[in-house]
Amino acid sequence: MTTGAFRVAGWHLALYRRLWRMNLLSSFVQPLMYLLGLGVGVGALVDRNSASGATLGGASYVAFVAPGLLITAAMALGAIESMWSVMGGLKWQRGYHGIAATPLEARDIVLGHGVWIAVRCGLSATAVAAALAYFPDTRSWGLLPAVPVAMLVGLSFAMPIMAFSINTETDGAFAAIQRFVIIPLFLFGGAFYPLSQLPVGVQWIAKAAPLWHGVIVARGFTTHSAGALWAVGHLAYVVAFAFAGTTLAVRNLRRKLYS
Repeated sequence: MTTGAFRVAGWHLALYRRLWRMNLLSSFVQPLMYLLGLGVGVGALVDRNSASGATLGGASYVAFVAPGLLITAAMALGAIESMWSVMGGLKWQRGYHGIAATPLEARDIVLGHGVWIAVRCGLSATAVAAALAYFPDTRSWGLLPAVPVAMLVGLSFAMPIMAFSINTETDGAFAAIQRFVIIPLFLFGGAFYPLSQLPVGVQWIAKAAPLWHGVIVARGFTTHSAGALWAVGHLAYVVAFAFAGTTLAVRNLRRKLYS
């Protein structure tokens, strides 16, 4: 990590200061509503089924869903932060061009934006964890390590999407990413029920994305069932997505700004 990257992250922080109260409030309220609606409301019905305990690994439904809410929130935020804000930096406000006029390089811009996205995902995940800590069934020390897992998942989506956004001329494709990638993974990525309930083909598609790996690791932490090597293996897969996306984003931005 370069000093220039932290300077770019500081630039993003300066822009964020005007909006942080509303963003943190929504990060707390939205998962609370999901938890009440899905975890508590639907969970009351699910837990009445005597067979559900085996399917959910012995956890109550609300305890099963809780880490999924934390990780999916980071996924959605990471995706959003790497679409319109990147296009704004290149086409609308042209902040990236201003940075490029300084001694900072494309790598500093990408890494700095990545650092900022990690911070945003961390703040959002912390707010979600605070909401989950209000309920006895979801209150767990495992929420603490689940927060950095959420940050990694957010980056694993943000950096590849950033690489795509850099080469995109209009924002029309962003709605398609939300509609055909983020929302389907939110619904079918293992956050709200085990993947074993889905057709085998869908299971493999879900497992190919980093979301499921982050969800089951966070769930392993909150239910105290995560083994060290098991968690490292899944998180290495998540990190690989973030690393590959970062490498591609640096290359694309260098061509965009300096060629």
